Amino acid sequence: MNVKGRLSRLLAATGTLLVLAVGASIYVVSDAPGVARAAGTGPCDIYASGGTPCVAAHSTTRALYGAYNGPLYQVRRSSDNTTRDVGVLSAGGYADAAAQDTFCTNTNCVITIIYDQTGRNNRLTQALGGGVPGPGPGGSDNLADAKAAPVTIGGQKAYGVYIPPGTGYRNNNTNGIATGDQPEGMYAVLDGTHYNNGCCFDYGNAQTNAMADDIGIMETIYFGNNKVWGYGDGNGPWIMMDMEWGLFSGVNPRYNPMPPINHRFVTAIVKGEPNHWAIRGGSAQSGGLTTYFDGRRPNGYHPMKKEGAILLGIGGDNSNTARGTFYEGVMTSGYPTAATEDAVQANIAAAGYAPAGGGNPQQGVQLVGGQSNRCVDVPNGTTTNGTQVQLWDCTGSTAQRWTHTAGKQLQVLGNKCLDASGQGTTNGTQAIIWDCHSGTNQQWNINSNGTITGVQSGLCLDASGAGTANGTKLLLWACNGQQNQRWSTRS
Repeated sequence: MNVKGRLSRLLAATGTLLVLAVGASIYVVSDAPGVARAAGTGPCDIYASGGTPCVAAHSTTRALYGAYNGPLYQVRRSSDNTTRDVGVLSAGGYADAAAQDTFCTNTNCVITIIYDQTGRNNRLTQALGGGVPGPGPGGSDNLADAKAAPVTIGGQKAYGVYIPPGTGYRNNNTNGIATGDQPEGMYAVLDGTHYNNGCCFDYGNAQTNAMADDIGIMETIYFGNNKVWGYGDGNGPWIMMDMEWGLFSGVNPRYNPMPPINHRFVTAIVKGEPNHWAIRGGSAQSGGLTTYFDGRRPNGYHPMKKEGAILLGIGGDNSNTARGTFYEGVMTSGYPTAATEDAVQANIAAAGYAPAGGGNPQQGVQLVGGQSNRCVDVPNGTTTNGTQVQLWDCTGSTAQRWTHTAGKQLQVLGNKCLDASGQGTTNGTQAIIWDCHSGTNQQWNINSNGTITGVQSGLCLDASGAGTANGTKLLLWACNGQQNQRWSTRS
């Protein structure tokens, strides 16, 4: 990955650019404010150089300052309810996932604290409920399963924060977070395949009383395909801003022209200042940022009345029906320049996010077609042996919930398994359901390239005729790299 070349292209348009190679380090110097930095420093070093320092910095995967050498997050195991902090392998480096693995061996673990790397103690802990109660004790939200979102970063194993419905984090007593109409920026790195249309998978600035009692009291990143308040083109997902009483994709309520975000890992950015805000985004693995909106506030949202709490995975009133996976994110004091954000994006892309080996299957997930954006479905939820599976609009029903077992079976509807009909190993073999047994025609590999292949046949699960419509039948076919053979998991 040519970090030097990418940074040069990103920054050249902003002014005079000089690139100095000193030993193994690359230094980029520009006359544009906020982009002079040493390669290998963290996003918060870049923001500080731009005059918009981080006031909150959260990550379970890496340090966000080049010199940070403290804890990233804390886990608690169920076997004895003891806790352990998980730090970095070295100053400015990646998470020490092996420490979590050792501590959580043969027991369940949850993430209890996501530490703030700025020194302001803006840590995130269990959300205690609000206008919408959570499913936990006293109306609190659940804590995230610490093992549920393995990932690799820089070639090292790490874990993200996997948020299913009912899970959320919050801090209502913060230090230095913008209030009122003060300017701020924020970014988050997210799993681009894990989302839904529930409210609301947010990260950022929220109200301190967890009640939806006014407009303009929030300023958060939202990621998902909710169409109740705001949306863009296609079926989503989209990056939007949650300002309370509205998700906004632009200045207009509800629809604004905005393409869906279709990256495996997403960099999502929102920022706001008096009567001005913007949405930017891109792939967290490569390339630059796209500006999706840059303009005035929606009617009624000027001036803003931000209150300075921080949340993750929920809406401002604790609405908790959303899904998502968070890896890192920050909040700044001041409105960052595009040049600063471009340099941060280069840093994120150079960090090397990639899926964990084996495709990171989850329990009870939907299998979503890369071409169709529809789910692998058992027609009408029948349990009749020999029923051929199909594509259908994703509804979240049990007929679309698949579990990849330790024996490599894809199990659905309790005791039914995805099966190669008649133990077929030729093109066109129907993909059906059948009572689960130990046969290799019911064993499947979920691969990191998005394919699902039969252990017995080596063939790919395929949408017949590259179909995308409801009712398109699924079968086995020689793997060809086409999108009708690509699948992602969605909680």
